[in-house]
Amino acid sequence: MRIFSKVEAVLDAQRGDLFPWAPVFFGLGIGIYFALRLEPGPAAWSFVAALALFCCTVAWRFVAARLWMAAILLILGGVSIAGCRAYSVAEPVLGFRYYGPIEGRIVAIDRSASDALRLTLDGVVMRDMDPSRTPTRVRVSLHGQQGYITPEPGLRVIMTGHLSPPGGPVEPGGFDFQRHAWFQSIGAVGYTRTPVLTIAPYTNGSFSVWITRVRLRISAAVQDTIKGRAGGFAAAITTGDRAGMDQATLEALRASNLAHLLAISGLHMGLLTGFVFAAARVGLSLCPRVVLVMPAKKIAALLALVAGAIYLALSGGNVATERAFIMVAVMFLALLVDRRAITLRAVAVAALIVLTLRPEALYGPGFQMSFAATTALVAVFGGLRAMPGEKRRWPKWASFIWGVALSSFVAGLATAPIAAAHFNQVPHYGLIANILSVPLMGAIIIPGAVLAAILAPIGGAWIGLSLMKPAILWILNVAETVAGWDGAVSKVIAPSPAVLPLMALGALFIVIWRGRARWMGLPVMAAALVLWSQATRPEMLIAQSGGVIGVMTDQGRALTKPKGEAFASGIWLENDGDRADQPTAFARASFREEGRMRWIPIGNGIVLHATGKVASAAAVKDCKSADLVVVNVAIKRADGCAIYDAKRLLKTGSLAVAATENGLKVTTAREKSGLRLWSQ
Repeated sequence: MRIFSKVEAVLDAQRGDLFPWAPVFFGLGIGIYFALRLEPGPAAWSFVAALALFCCTVAWRFVAARLWMAAILLILGGVSIAGCRAYSVAEPVLGFRYYGPIEGRIVAIDRSASDALRLTLDGVVMRDMDPSRTPTRVRVSLHGQQGYITPEPGLRVIMTGHLSPPGGPVEPGGFDFQRHAWFQSIGAVGYTRTPVLTIAPYTNGSFSVWITRVRLRISAAVQDTIKGRAGGFAAAITTGDRAGMDQATLEALRASNLAHLLAISGLHMGLLTGFVFAAARVGLSLCPRVVLVMPAKKIAALLALVAGAIYLALSGGNVATERAFIMVAVMFLALLVDRRAITLRAVAVAALIVLTLRPEALYGPGFQMSFAATTALVAVFGGLRAMPGEKRRWPKWASFIWGVALSSFVAGLATAPIAAAHFNQVPHYGLIANILSVPLMGAIIIPGAVLAAILAPIGGAWIGLSLMKPAILWILNVAETVAGWDGAVSKVIAPSPAVLPLMALGALFIVIWRGRARWMGLPVMAAALVLWSQATRPEMLIAQSGGVIGVMTDQGRALTKPKGEAFASGIWLENDGDRADQPTAFARASFREEGRMRWIPIGNGIVLHATGKVASAAAVKDCKSADLVVVNVAIKRADGCAIYDAKRLLKTGSLAVAATENGLKVTTAREKSGLRLWSQ
C-alpha cells in the first residue's frame, strides 16, 4: 500500500500533463494487436469487453484508481480499434498464382521500385473466377511494349497478365507486405507484358476517381509549364504525382535527406495553411471596419482549414497528407475556440485521431517520423519560450536563419533513428542541405503554388509556376551536390524489433514527464542504442519464390543470382547495412555448381539449391547429399529429405537458416508473423 500511495503521489504531481500519454497507451494497444501470432476469436474479444467493463466499474467506485483504469482502457481501446479496422477492410485475397485475362477499372497510377508504370484496378474480372472470390483490387506493373492507350483513372481496361497473392516478408520478421496490402484492399499483385487496351471509356463514377483525374490533369499541366525534372518535382509537391520523378533524382534527394520535401506531409501542409492564414489575416487587417466587427483571426483560421482540405483532396488524400491535415486542423480548431494552438496536447489529440482512423499507420515510417519531429519541435521551442530572462533581440533575418537551422537540427535528430531503422542509411550532410533548401519552400515555392492556384481560372497559373521553377532547380542542385560529397551516406544494419519502441519510450519520457525524473529516459534510450549495436543478421536467407538464396560470408552476403529477384535481394543487402548491389553480391559467391544446381555450405551443413524443372527434379533425386533442398518449382517431394519447393514456400513464406550444433535450424516468415487475417 505504501508503494501504491507513493506512485499515486507521483502521478498527482503530474496532473495536467498526463494527457499526452494517452496516444502512447492507445498505440501500445494497437501494437499488441498487430504483434499477436493468432487472430483473436470470439472468446478473446469477449474477454476484452469484460475487462473494459470491469475497469469502468472500478474507476467509477474508486477515484484513486481512475488513472490506472484509464491507462488500461486506452490499451484495450487500441486493441479493439485495430481489430475493427482489420475486419472492416477485409476483402478476398487471391489464393494461387494466376495467368490469364485481367479486366478492371483504373483507380490509381504510380510507379514501382523498378520504375515501371503501375496500375491499381478495381471492379476486377478474371477468367473462371467466382466474383465472390475475386480480389476487389489488384495492382499490375506494365512491362513489354505499351503505349497503345494513355492510362487514365476511370478507364476500364483489359490485359493478359500474371497475378499472385501479396507476398509476405522477404525475410522472417521483416516488413510485412501482406499486411500492408490488406489495409489497402489489394488482393493480388503482378505484371503484364502484353499491351493494355481500353474496353470502356470513363463514365461519371465515384468522387475518388473523379478527383484522381483532376489531380493528374493538374500534374500534366504543371509539367507542361515547367519542363524537365523541375516539373516532376513541382507536380509531386502539388498533386502527389511522382510519376515524373526519375530514379537518379530520387536517390539524390534521399542521400541528402531532402526526400521529405516530396512527401506531402506536415511541412507542406503547415507551410500552405500557414501562408494562407497569414495572408488572410494581413488582408483582413487592411480593412479596419472588418477587423473591428469581425474576428479576423478566426476567419483566417477557417480559410486556412478550407485551403488545407482542398490540398488534401488534390494531393490524393494519402495517409501522410491525411495525417498532416489532421494535425493542422487540430491547431486551427484550437484557435477557433481560443486555446493555444501548438502544444503537446494538440499533438496528442492529432495522434489519437490518426490512430483511430488508421491504426495500421503506427508501423509506418511516415507516422513515426511526423510525430517524432512534431513532438520534438513543440517540446524544444516550448522550452525556449519558457526560459527565464529577457529574450535577446535578434535581427529578423538572423532569427529566421536561426529558426530554420534549429528546427532542421531538432527534426533531423528526432527522426534520424527512425529513418535509419526503416531505410538503413544515415545522410551525414542532411542538416546543411535542409538549411539551404527548406527556407525556399516556405518563402517561394509554396506561395508560388498558392498564386498559381488563384490565377489558374483566368489562365495565369504560369506566373506562380514560373516563380517556383528557380527555387526548385536550386533544391535539386543542392541535393545532387550534397549527395556527391564523400561519405554523404552511411549504411546501418537493421535493428531488432524492440529497439525503436524502447527508444521512443525513453524520448517520450524525457519530453512529457515533469521534474528531474524525466532524465531517466536517457538510460532507456542508451539501452536501445546498445541493443541496436548488438544486432545480428541471419546466416542464410531464402526468398519465398525459392529463386534466390543469400548466405553471409566474410565479404558480406553472397547471392545466387546476379539479376532477377531484385526486390528481395535489395532488401536483404539494405538490412545487412551493405552498400553492394546485386551483381557485386553475386560475385562473392564461391559455391559448387552443376548447371542450375548449386551446393551452398552453411556451418557444417549443405543447402542444395536448384532452379527450373529439370534441375529441381535432379536435386530431389540427389537430396540425400544435402541437409536442405530448395527449389523454385512445385515438385513431388521425396521421403526422408527436407525439401522446400514452390508450393511449400507459398505457405511458409521466406526462410532464415542458421547453423547449430544439432544441424540446420529453419525459421519461416509464417512462424514470425503468425496466422492472421492477412496471412490466411
